[in-house]
Amino acid sequence: MSDPARHWLERIHALALPPRVRIMNVCGGHERAISLAGLRGALPENIELIPGPGCPVCICPEEDVFEAIQLALHEDIILVAFGDMLRVPVNAPKREARSLEQARSLGADVRPIASPAEAARIARAHSDKPVVFFAAGFETTTAPVAALLVEGVPDNLLLLLSGRLTWPAVALLLESGQPGFDALVAPGHVATVMGPEEWAFVVEKHDIPAAVAGFTPESLLAALYSTLRQLLEDRRFLDNCYPELVRPGGNRAARRQLQQTLDVTDANWRGIGVIPDSGFAVNSAYGAHDARRQFPSYADEARKRAGEMPPGCDCARVVLGRIYPNECRLYGVACRPRHPIGPCMVSDEGACRIWWSNGLRESVVQPKHTAATP
Repeated sequence: MSDPARHWLERIHALALPPRVRIMNVCGGHERAISLAGLRGALPENIELIPGPGCPVCICPEEDVFEAIQLALHEDIILVAFGDMLRVPVNAPKREARSLEQARSLGADVRPIASPAEAARIARAHSDKPVVFFAAGFETTTAPVAALLVEGVPDNLLLLLSGRLTWPAVALLLESGQPGFDALVAPGHVATVMGPEEWAFVVEKHDIPAAVAGFTPESLLAALYSTLRQLLEDRRFLDNCYPELVRPGGNRAARRQLQQTLDVTDANWRGIGVIPDSGFAVNSAYGAHDARRQFPSYADEARKRAGEMPPGCDCARVVLGRIYPNECRLYGVACRPRHPIGPCMVSDEGACRIWWSNGLRESVVQPKHTAATP
């Protein structure tokens, strides 16, 4: 651990804390950094760090994954998607493709990519065939997609967009009356694009301490210290503990490109349901690049049942911070990285996959919202 991180940790241990403090870290990247650095084991025992809804793979609606699978199987296209999305399972009979990976094994031309620019390169290399980019992600992933549209993409590149805004899910938790946390650590990469002001509602409307953090132990610990001091001193403000990249107003060029190419819409979140004004959709000016306008619909309305998880899967409760990953009934039993039942075990931003990768391999027999943590 670096000297700055050790400094913040010592300051946290010196605080006169209440018996229990629950702090939600929204971002899957934060959860990964916390687990890799062993911060839960280093912090005072009465501090609970709760993983939040910041995994785009975990909340991508099942109907969108299903639609991508059907497009790949039934249309003469190349379908590209970020690598994690290929393994996300849907509820389907065993005789049918349950993931894009299985669709590829059945002959569909499905290719993993690492960036939107790679999707454009594939489209240019195959100008005789439609290339559909299944673009799932939050603001930081969607902003480069918007930039592609503004800068000009090949005519044969189409978007099957499943973009989401991060903050509405946190707003949903806070407005539920049972948020399950006392303070919030907000995602630094989202604030870099959209500006830290998006998170001011946590403090101003709900009187809950909040701090924006980066992805190093020292930035995360600084944010935790800030929220703890706010609680102890009974003063609330939005702190920026990632000043290296987070600036007031965010990245104005990226925000302008998002507004130019996409509309904000009500959107379904897997396992959660429809959250108002939480999704992105390609606007009419760029409709020629919207796969949903250019191909027959493969949407299955029956799959919109609040974005159901597979039977027995508790991913939705994990995403909402209601339980820890190892409190899921399937964790480490039927659901493992090589055979994920739910989406939280697929992505390296999914809390279940992170906990498994950091050595916690057994589920809790009688779930308690406490301590067996990596």
